[in-house]
Amino acid sequence: MSAEVTLTTENFKQEVLESKIPVLVDFWAEWCMPCKMIGPTVAQIAETYRDKIKVGKLNVDDQGDIASQYGIISIPTLIVFKEGQVARQKVGAMPRQEIEKLFKDLI
Repeated sequence: MSAEVTLTTENFKQEVLESKIPVLVDFWAEWCMPCKMIGPTVAQIAETYRDKIKVGKLNVDDQGDIASQYGIISIPTLIVFKEGQVARQKVGAMPRQEIEKLFKDLI
């Protein structure tokens, strides 16, 4: 079973905004090559930090309302939420160390 949570309009509030631990949300799409490049890394991070941070995947094609609510215009975009608020945001494919820098000091 994957450590990542598939985010939808139905579960976004509960899984992200009401989460007791920080949440790393990967805004992605099936057709996005840079998204596919970082996908395995995001999955590894979900496993490694399973008890410290929640990792969610949000397909912008399926959940466009949430993507537009957070001003997502380029993907992949990674946003870290803490206590229901955007704490950090970064756009583009990046190595694991850069992704970890987004949340390590928040856990």
